[in-house]
Amino acid sequence: MRFSINIPNFGDFADARTVAEVASSAERAGWDALFVWDHVVYDKHDRRTFGDPWMLLTAAALATSRIRLGTLVTPVPRRRPQQLARQVATLDAISEGRVVFGAGLGGPVRDEYGSFGEPTDPVVLAERLDEGLGLLDRYWSGEPVTHQGTHYQVEDVALLPATVQRPRPPVWIAGFWPNRRPMRRAARWDGAVPLFGDGSHGHAPPADQVRDLAAYVHRHRDASGAPGDRPFEIVVGGVSPSGTAEARDLIGPLLDAGATWWDERLHIDGPDFDKLAPVLRRVEQGPPAL
Repeated sequence: MRFSINIPNFGDFADARTVAEVASSAERAGWDALFVWDHVVYDKHDRRTFGDPWMLLTAAALATSRIRLGTLVTPVPRRRPQQLARQVATLDAISEGRVVFGAGLGGPVRDEYGSFGEPTDPVVLAERLDEGLGLLDRYWSGEPVTHQGTHYQVEDVALLPATVQRPRPPVWIAGFWPNRRPMRRAARWDGAVPLFGDGSHGHAPPADQVRDLAAYVHRHRDASGAPGDRPFEIVVGGVSPSGTAEARDLIGPLLDAGATWWDERLHIDGPDFDKLAPVLRRVEQGPPAL
C-alpha cells in the first residue's frame, strides 16, 4: 500500500508557497503523493480564498523530486478539454512524469456549475465527462485529433508536447459507492477513488464495502477488455491513528479488501482541514506504519 496527503485548494492552501512547503515536508517524511482539490467555489456564500490547483501543483513539483502529484479530483465537465490537456502535460513535464490525474463530476453542482450558467443536468455532465476523458487521452498522445462529438468538436489539432508518461498519466475516477456507473467508468481507466456516502471525506470506509467495490470494479475491468499491463489502484482514506497497532487495525483490513492507497484526509466537517499547522504536524509524523 502507498500513502498520500490530501489538502483542499482553499484556506491556507490557496498559497502556492504553502503547498510547496507541504509537498517538500511530505517527501522528506516518506509519503508517496500529494493530492489537492480542484474547486472554484466550495460554497458560494462562504467567501473563501482559492488557489488554482495546477499553479499549486507546479509549486509542489518544483519543490520535490520523488512524490507523485495530482488532483482529487478535477471536474472535467466544467473545463475545456484542450486547456486541461495542456495544463496536465505541462505539469507532467515539470515534474518529470509524476502526475496522477483524478477526474469526476465534482461538486457541489449547484455552486460550481450553476453559479456560472453551466449545465447542471447530471446526465449531460456525465456525457461531458466521458467525452472529455476520451479527448484528453487522445490529446496527451501528441497525435492529431479530429473529433465530432455531442459536446466537443475538434478539427485536426495536435497538442505538443505529449505527456512525459506514456501512453499517458494514470487516470483515477471518483464517485460515490454504491453508485455503479462511476465505478464502471473507473474500470475503463487506471483507478477508483470512491467515497462512501455524503460527509464521508475523512472517515475510513467499512472494509466490507471496499471489498464489494473492488470485486465489482475488477469484474467490469475484465469485461471491458482494459489493458492488464497497468496497475489498477483503489484509493481510500481518512484520519489514521498515530500508533502502529491502531493504524494496522484500521488500514490492514482495507488493504486485505483490495485498497492500494491510503489517502490521509482530515475530516471535512472539522475546523482544521484547510489549516496548515495541523496538516503539517500530521505530514511530519510520516505515513502510517503497517
